[in-house]
Amino acid sequence: MSRGRFTALLAAALIVLAAALYLGSRRNSDQPSAEGTLFLPQLASALGTVSEIDLQKGAAAPGVATPAVTLHRAGELWTVAQRTDYPADSSKVHKLLLSLADAKIVEEKTSNPANFAAIGVDDPAKPGAAGTQITIATKDGKHSVIVGKPIAEGNFARRGGEDRSFTVEPGITADVEPKAWIDSHLLDVPAAQIQSVEEKPAAGPGYTLHRLKPGEDGFALDGALPAGRNLLDAKELAPSASTLSGLTAEDVTAASGIDFSKSSQAIFTLADGNIITVTGTAADDKRWIEVQSTKDAALNAKAQNRAFEVASYRFDAIFRPLEQLLVPKETKPAAVPPVTGKGGPKPSSPRAAVPGSSPAPGSSPPPTP
Repeated sequence: MSRGRFTALLAAALIVLAAALYLGSRRNSDQPSAEGTLFLPQLASALGTVSEIDLQKGAAAPGVATPAVTLHRAGELWTVAQRTDYPADSSKVHKLLLSLADAKIVEEKTSNPANFAAIGVDDPAKPGAAGTQITIATKDGKHSVIVGKPIAEGNFARRGGEDRSFTVEPGITADVEPKAWIDSHLLDVPAAQIQSVEEKPAAGPGYTLHRLKPGEDGFALDGALPAGRNLLDAKELAPSASTLSGLTAEDVTAASGIDFSKSSQAIFTLADGNIITVTGTAADDKRWIEVQSTKDAALNAKAQNRAFEVASYRFDAIFRPLEQLLVPKETKPAAVPPVTGKGGPKPSSPRAAVPGSSPAPGSSPPPTP
């Protein structure tokens, strides 16, 4: 090959390489990297118009109900549809919305649907799907995202209707259990505000306690005591600090779904004249109560036609049986048989002496004739 021809071929190859690099850079400029951009850019400007949030997760197995919860917005109030539209915890709702609006793409991941299950962004309609689909309704339409498994400080995620998946930060927490979204606050009455308690148990004797002096801890029992029994100290009769203070609901349901036909009732009269009536019963190893107030309209609105599940120790503090106010009965020690000597009880009669025999141990020898 001549020198001139070699030079021409080298120049042509350089031109082709330069053209390829140029076209590649053009393609990259047409598809800029998504890293560092908002995952749901349209949501940030529409947060004030969100009217509904629907969360759904794959069923544990075929034929099993799909875990789901729907949150509705009415003015400034959020409610949980699966809990008779009971008020939702607005702070949890706002936290979820902000985490979605603030989420940024860290890195692009697989676009192959066959790999979605491995990172938890497969279709939640499939049984066993690990991800949670969140659909948010705004005035501009619906925004859907599937939140997958956690990774580092965030999650795997995929936008609804797309095959591209990403890692996003900060992390997005999406619970599909309806009771996790309820406003759990129920009552917060300090024990010092309780002036009297009337207990009407489902079984056993009822009673009434009243505070002896305003501002002091002592209580007294109205009426006669059971025969032969004594009361505890006046301070020990007082309602405990956990009776109505900071009382929270673990779940809520329609009152019609709980059998209150055999229930206990506790009536608390407060220092401001408010009377709070708590009715309670046990069902399926859970403790349920109904609540009513003579002065608290907001409480009555939340509690109307609803029953609340509470912790068993809170239930027991509200409905104390009379026996807990009495000094425990003394138990007599078990009878012990009498001991008559080191070797135990003596025989009822001495052993008869037999001629030619040795005397029994510990006995005197027979007289000599």
